[in-house]
Amino acid sequence: MPARNRIAASRGFLRDRFRVGVKRSGASVIPALQMTICAVGAYAFAEYVLGHEGPLFAATAALISLGFSREPRTRRVLEVGIGCTLGITIGEALLHVLGTGLWQAAVVLFASLMLARFLDRGVIFTTQLGLQSLLVVLLPAPDGGVFTRSADAVVGGIFALIVTMLAPRDPRREPKSNIRELLSELSAVLRQTADALVRSDSTLAWHALVRARNTQPQLDLLARSIRDAREVARISPAYRRYLAELGDLRGSVSYLDLAIRNSRVFARRSTSVINHAALSDSALEKVSEVINDTADAVDVLARALGGGESAAMRERHLRQARNELAAVASRLHPANLEVTDLYGDALVMLFRPLVVDLLEATGLPHEEAVSYLSEV
Repeated sequence: MPARNRIAASRGFLRDRFRVGVKRSGASVIPALQMTICAVGAYAFAEYVLGHEGPLFAATAALISLGFSREPRTRRVLEVGIGCTLGITIGEALLHVLGTGLWQAAVVLFASLMLARFLDRGVIFTTQLGLQSLLVVLLPAPDGGVFTRSADAVVGGIFALIVTMLAPRDPRREPKSNIRELLSELSAVLRQTADALVRSDSTLAWHALVRARNTQPQLDLLARSIRDAREVARISPAYRRYLAELGDLRGSVSYLDLAIRNSRVFARRSTSVINHAALSDSALEKVSEVINDTADAVDVLARALGGGESAAMRERHLRQARNELAAVASRLHPANLEVTDLYGDALVMLFRPLVVDLLEATGLPHEEAVSYLSEV
């Protein structure tokens, strides 16, 4: 590669990295501010109110409990507090039996880590338990006694919980954003599959399958964000009123998970149908039209589940999505779509569960959702 091209590529890389870094930093201003206030506040409380000298564990426990991780904060607080206390207890007990030294520290650390993995799978819990037991052996006890550090950790955890409860960020924001992105991707998969059928392009259908498979990280992220949002709503008086809505979202996501799994099966079957030229031109157009209509309904569902509108507007969009999906379900019969080949029959039959899943995502019970399907 010529030197000029290498320089241009390097500049482009640095420019992209700078842009991503600025975006990431901008999105982290509020969490970073919360972490700063929490850590400094915990340190100050432990030092000036409790009288502890240099209570670094209060600040570090607060930072670890909040953090930028997507794991639930209450779990992190418990892991930090319990892990710290248990680690100090274990370290003290083994210190009394074994004495101090490097080999004693190695034995204490190994035993603590194994016990932590036995008690809990949490990474933070394991780290805290092992770290505290090791520090008890290696460092002299503070003036206030060995359990002063445990009290500092509890202070940090309490401050983290308080900040979480008083956080000004609406807990529904992240899961709603995630659900919009997920449904947008599902809509794109359906449209790409429909386009592949119209063009009789099996490669395009395969690309739709790959795209559908790549939604799994989005599904996992959405499930975590709803879990975290429900956790915040449970402990925060200001947001407790959103628990019911978040519960409905969680129920819808379970059906969306099934719908996306069925979209993968459907895209894979579409590839086979195209390769076998199993559908006539008119059948291809009708099937593609049904798929595109379903994608339109998914877009409406995204506005219902992922929008920031009022409850009345959300219900209106849900009703619209439900009606559009019901209209699609009533047409899902091979004869209605001019499908006469067994490959085509299988394709239509595979699309029916996907539509039922989407109907259930709008809040319908299974029996009612199935009742909209055209009888076969």
